Amino acid sequence: MSPKWIEEIRWNADGLVTAVAQEAATGDLLMVAWMNREALERTVGEGVAVYWSRSRQRLWRKGEESGHVQRVHELRLDCDGDALLLTVTQEGGIACHTGRHSCFYRQLQGGVWQSMLPVLKDPKAIYHD
Repeated sequence: MSPKWIEEIRWNADGLVTAVAQEAATGDLLMVAWMNREALERTVGEGVAVYWSRSRQRLWRKGEESGHVQRVHELRLDCDGDALLLTVTQEGGIACHTGRHSCFYRQLQGGVWQSMLPVLKDPKAIYHD
């Protein structure tokens, strides 16, 4: 039986909830991902972010390949019960698979998306196929 707090979440039709990761020290928004019940329970139990990968159809422990683990300090549920906010420490300073600090690195300027954050590490040096 699931804990009462998990029953208060409004899961979508696929059994997922949106999860937004925010850096504790800076307030920077790092990324948006998805969690299912098991991912959320593991996140709470382990103190590190575990997400559901829709493309791989499996649990995905942030940093499992890159080493860029997210240590979770706090979890919040929004007013509608359908989105989570994770306040984290981003180990290694890289949250994005592109090698940037944040997945939100593009800004609309003059009708064109401009890259606003530098690549901190070449993704080929982070991820190995």
